[in-house]
Amino acid sequence: MQQDEIDNRFNHHPPATDERANAHRQVRDLCAVLAEGLNVLVPEGREKALALTNLEQVMFWANAGVARQPQ
Repeated sequence: MQQDEIDNRFNHHPPATDERANAHRQVRDLCAVLAEGLNVLVPEGREKALALTNLEQVMFWANAGVARQPQ
C-alpha cells in the first residue's frame, strides 16, 4: 500500500464544501430514519443489535465515500 493511500484512509477529511457537508447530513438522516424504523419493527435481541451495528457501518462507509473523494 502506498503512503498516500494510508494517509487518505486514516486522516480526517473535513467537508471542503457546503455540498459535502450537506451530503454527510443526508447520509446521517437517511440512516437515522432506517434505524428508527428498525427499532420499532424488530424485537430486542442479537439480530436487532447486529442490524443497528451494521447500519452504523453503512453510515460510516457512506460518509467515508463522501469525505475521501478528491477535492
